[in-house]
Amino acid sequence: MAIRIFITGGTFDKEYNELNGQLFFKDTHLGDLLEMGRSKVSVEIRTLMMLDSLEMTDEDRELIVHQCQHCEESKIVITHGTDTMAETAKVLAAAVDNKTIILTGAMIPIMFGSSDGLFNLGSALAFAQTLPAGVYVAMNGRYFNWDNVRKNKQTGVFEEIK
Repeated sequence: MAIRIFITGGTFDKEYNELNGQLFFKDTHLGDLLEMGRSKVSVEIRTLMMLDSLEMTDEDRELIVHQCQHCEESKIVITHGTDTMAETAKVLAAAVDNKTIILTGAMIPIMFGSSDGLFNLGSALAFAQTLPAGVYVAMNGRYFNWDNVRKNKQTGVFEEIK
């Protein structure tokens, strides 16, 4: 069975406006990344929203939960902004059973060329295929249980809480 990929936005999919220096959303880069990474994993992709995670609401998280609960796939990867990834993971863990859900993102936009996004996406796809049912965050080549992860805003790296 395919892995379901839900796109929610985040730095992963931000574009750079050269005229005003601002980051913005246009369209996802996920298909290009899968091709660039030469992925042969069967996936079903659906864009749920294109938001900075700091702008994500409870209603947005409920949509993510609903989609995870009702998709037929049991293995799910969610691209998500890094600032509130752990918060969304907590909501998913409380509401979704018997599925392996991996949240991942990027600290640097894909379009910048030196992004960690391709590596994080590849890791998330591998973890989705191998980890038991549960909710996880995949960043920096590691996976973390949903209840034992935080983004260290000083270092820009995800780490265990305990």
